[in-house]
Amino acid sequence: MIPSYSIQSFEEKFLSKQKASLEDTTIIEIAKQVINDIRENGDKALSKYVEQFDNYVPIDFEVSNKEREQAWDEVDPDTITSLKLAADNIRDFHKQQLSSSRFMNVGEEVVSGQLFRPIERVGIYVPGGTACYPSSVLMNAIPAVLAGVEEVIMVTPARNGENIAPILSVAADIAGVSKILKIGGIQAIAALAYGTETISNVDKIVGPGNAYVAAAKSLVYGDVGIDMIAGPSEVAIIADQTANPIYIAADLIAQAEHDENARAFLFSTSDQLIKETKMELERQCSNLPRREIAEKALKNKSSCVLVSDITQAFELSNRLAPEHLEVQVESPLNYLGKVKNAGSVFLGNYTPEALGDYFAGPNHVLPTSGTARFSSGLSVDDFIKKTTFLYYSQQALDDAAQHVVNIATEEQLEGHARAVQKRLNK
Repeated sequence: MIPSYSIQSFEEKFLSKQKASLEDTTIIEIAKQVINDIRENGDKALSKYVEQFDNYVPIDFEVSNKEREQAWDEVDPDTITSLKLAADNIRDFHKQQLSSSRFMNVGEEVVSGQLFRPIERVGIYVPGGTACYPSSVLMNAIPAVLAGVEEVIMVTPARNGENIAPILSVAADIAGVSKILKIGGIQAIAALAYGTETISNVDKIVGPGNAYVAAAKSLVYGDVGIDMIAGPSEVAIIADQTANPIYIAADLIAQAEHDENARAFLFSTSDQLIKETKMELERQCSNLPRREIAEKALKNKSSCVLVSDITQAFELSNRLAPEHLEVQVESPLNYLGKVKNAGSVFLGNYTPEALGDYFAGPNHVLPTSGTARFSSGLSVDDFIKKTTFLYYSQQALDDAAQHVVNIATEEQLEGHARAVQKRLNK
């Protein structure tokens, strides 16, 4: 089911080209057309595309207060309790990321520092057609609310041509979402980015989506901020002979069931563990509801690699820079320092990646396709702007002036030099 690769073959297949691709010109052209139409024609165009793609004729895009109240009666109370506990964990974790404006240099002559200000309006995209992800609501909205964002607008497609999934509405209430709009796909991204007669534009858009949503986010970037262009989800597992093949197989499958392009990798020092994991994959996939999807991902996008030692496993993992990294080895905490590139790390046999997806607290919106080499998962910082400030007295400017003039003159920007010289107390 899942193939084994030599290190060289793994490097050639999985490390030579990782970038999340937006090269499907058909998808990009469709996204351009929809975005431009909504930008020019507002609600009229938006309604047209909602009807075309989401299969319903909208009377009002916004989920009403009554609908949001009724949703609570349609969700299992035990599930609501679980969502509330997960939200508490997410809040507690992200609260530690909060910072405040600061003075970095204070004196009689010079003052400098940074102003920390929240983004005013944020849009969060939540898939919600055939599947729904209340965890995505919590992970995207809670850091924004903690950061002080004034208005968090959630967009998600209606199901059955009428209402959104009740559990998404409940999760939105728990997370502090200001407004919910029954819109999905490219049209939702366009409405958030440029606004319509009834929808105000936002300053940043975050949240996962399919290839059409990713294309739309890439096209509106610059007019609004975005979190990232996400590729297929992925997990890498580093395991030694002490690891449990049952757990490893379960975690590989949990990733593979996302979609056919999901990627799951096992780097192990034990050939016997790899063999046992493969047998376990066969057993566990046999009764999996999403078996066909998982098996395709495991067969075509995944691999097992036998390594000479744990150090070599971390070297490969750091080059891969996986979205999720599990370390199932003896004394896993001792190896945390070897991690250079990963979206999020899960240490030990009893810390499955699924725990982080739903409940533990760290964010599950993470960099994919090797971008963990230079980027980070979603956090409070994504909803904060940092503005530097500076004050110089006349004496301080006099003292610094010649240095500024020297550099400005070297760059042949005489106007810069004169802007300082005109102020000299001489």
